[in-house]
Parts: sequence; C-alpha cells; structure tokens
Amino acid sequence: MKYLVMIEGSQADYLAMTGTGSPDSPAWGEADLKAMYTFMSELNNDLAESGEMLDGQGLAEPAKARTVALGADGRPVVTDGPYPETKELLAGYWVLECASLERVTEIAGRILECPQPEGAPVYPVVIRQIMEGGGDV
Repeated sequence: MKYLVMIEGSQADYLAMTGTGSPDSPAWGEADLKAMYTFMSELNNDLAESGEMLDGQGLAEPAKARTVALGADGRPVVTDGPYPETKELLAGYWVLECASLERVTEIAGRILECPQPEGAPVYPVVIRQIMEGGGDV
C-alpha cells in the first residue's frame, strides 16, 4: 500500500532554522542543522534501499506559498502566503510504499527521532493512505 507521510512546520520554525528564534521556536545553530540534515539523509537512504521510498521532499517556507481561492464573483483570487489564521502547514512529505500500516507507523516513529534544538516544537507525523485503483480505503 502507498502512504503519504507528512510533517508540519510554521513560518517561525523556518525563521528559526535561519537563526532567528522566537518564544515558540528557538534559533537553530549550524550544528543543529547539520544533525537534522544528516538524520534526514540517513532516513531517506534507508527507505530508498528498502524500496519503500517513492518520493520525499522538504517544502519552501510558508511565506513563499501562494493561495488561490474563489472570490464572491466565482473568479480566482490569488494571495501570497498561507491564510493569515494558519499556524502550522505542511513542511515536508514522503510517499512510501509499505507492506502494512504498522510498518509506515514504525517509520513515522523514526521521523520523530530527528534531532532539533532544545525547546523546539514537536509536531505529529501524519500518515494518510493513498487511494489507488477505484477507491481502496
């Protein structure tokens, strides 16, 4: 079965990774970033070697997002960035093909072990099965 595995983040988290901390997201140092990138590279390599990883990407900061919605007149309205009330957004994802929900849950637990600075927010890892061939649930 195929699964979409998602991690969340906020604009404050992206700023923290550039050294600008906030009360909710402390600044990351060079060693913190190196540890995170090393962890993610090893995870991705392991998943590629096992044949479970189909795709995986980190996403640009929310400030670089564009939102397209329908206006009252039914025409598209484009705004830069996410909706103003949005706090957490999709920060990255993996598309995995795993033998079972238990296996993908095990991988999600490993993702939670990614190193980060003390006091940084910890977001849940969200798993969604990808529907294939006529609506598998």
